[in-house]
Amino acid sequence: MIELLLATRNAHKTREFAQLLGNEFRVVDLSCVAAPSIEETGKTFAENAVLKAVATSRQSPGLVIADDSGLGVDVIGGAPGMYSARYAGENASDAENVDKLLRELRTANVASDQRAARFRCVIALAQDGRLRGTFEGVVEGNIVDPPRGNGGFGYDPIFRPDGFEQTFAEMEPEQKNKISHRAKAIAALREAI
Repeated sequence: MIELLLATRNAHKTREFAQLLGNEFRVVDLSCVAAPSIEETGKTFAENAVLKAVATSRQSPGLVIADDSGLGVDVIGGAPGMYSARYAGENASDAENVDKLLRELRTANVASDQRAARFRCVIALAQDGRLRGTFEGVVEGNIVDPPRGNGGFGYDPIFRPDGFEQTFAEMEPEQKNKISHRAKAIAALREAI
């Protein structure tokens, strides 16, 4: 079994990584080790993922992975983008972030067929303070209003991937895990390992 340290304290993300990677991997996160928080100062998802993975791997033995991901909505300049997790403020809840995004789209009178969006995920793999690779996944879709479904986390209740009628939050985890941005990036990571 391959052990991976995921540079996050987000339990939802850790669970999703473990499900996507499968039984060949043991995924632990920063709640299991003493590691400082890494400030995300990069200008891209890739820069932030690399920053977190490399810095964490300097202090923790073995393979370290980190991801940075987010939602970009075309009609509002790709926002929330890199600020997806803190779109409504530094300690905003998922619901507060979703509410802010939907308010902006409503205020701008953006028609439902003009709400093209994409989820992007970049995973960085590091060991001993050195980057071993980056892996990216993207899924295209659009934003629905009102939110639908109780599964997933983050923006899942308002993101409907192209080719589907359900939002990520309405899908069974197995279905989402076949098509999501994170699933695509993890598939590339698995091949590399």
